[in-house]
Amino acid sequence: MLVKLRLNLFVVFSSVLAYFIVAGSTVSWLHVGLIAIGGFLITSAANTLNQVLEKDFDKLMTRTANRPLAAGRMKVSEAVIFAGLTTIIGVVLLAMINPLVVLLSMLSLVSYAFLYTPLKRHSTLAVAVGAIPGALPVMIGGVAAEGQLTLIISCLFFIQFLWQFPHFWAIAYLAFDDYHAAGYKLLPVDSNDNIDSKLGLHASLYALLIIPFVVMLYISGDASIIASIVSGLMALVYLYMSLNFYITTERRTALGLMFSSFIFLPVVLISYWVL
Repeated sequence: MLVKLRLNLFVVFSSVLAYFIVAGSTVSWLHVGLIAIGGFLITSAANTLNQVLEKDFDKLMTRTANRPLAAGRMKVSEAVIFAGLTTIIGVVLLAMINPLVVLLSMLSLVSYAFLYTPLKRHSTLAVAVGAIPGALPVMIGGVAAEGQLTLIISCLFFIQFLWQFPHFWAIAYLAFDDYHAAGYKLLPVDSNDNIDSKLGLHASLYALLIIPFVVMLYISGDASIIASIVSGLMALVYLYMSLNFYITTERRTALGLMFSSFIFLPVVLISYWVL
């Protein structure tokens, strides 16, 4: 629970897949192992620091009240020591790949723990800020393979960056009461604290913006026509579910959007890898 295992494994999954996509046939299994373990450790540190900073607010939410720090099963000092050790070991492992991987990993940790985490209580801009470390794993995986930023890496980054807005807003809509009770300002609300009726429209715009990057990958020759068709169709489904959430903003459509987001990113990344 401290390292948010499922989220952590998804981060590692997207980073490793991005490595495979960019590396093509020149895969270094040593680098794959270093990305997986080093990335897991850095993400563990970020998630731990997030809980250190939010322990008093986690107590107020049903979904987080049982976390180790919020429930009092772990001391803050223990969590900070754990975060420090995992950061150091993670940095050492990732430094064996190249310095840019380390830089991006530390940017991800700092922006998640020390920018996104405190901003959540003050502004809805936190969602955009949090989407940066949320998308950096694919950039880290790509840079581990290429050693520099390229068009394909940038496109993968922006696809994952844009994907997060409908994904997160659907989850935040479903957990609105919990977030509101803890004072988090993650969704736009009116003067009566009701969720903005245009939330689904905003989600639809971000889903729509994914399509140009899918097209760009095909035009540049970095993606096959089959992978591009699969990714394009997934983007259209994601857009449809976002529009459905806008037309009828309710729990049912939010669940539909959330589950489609869970399917979207793995299918897109795997299609770019294997197709």
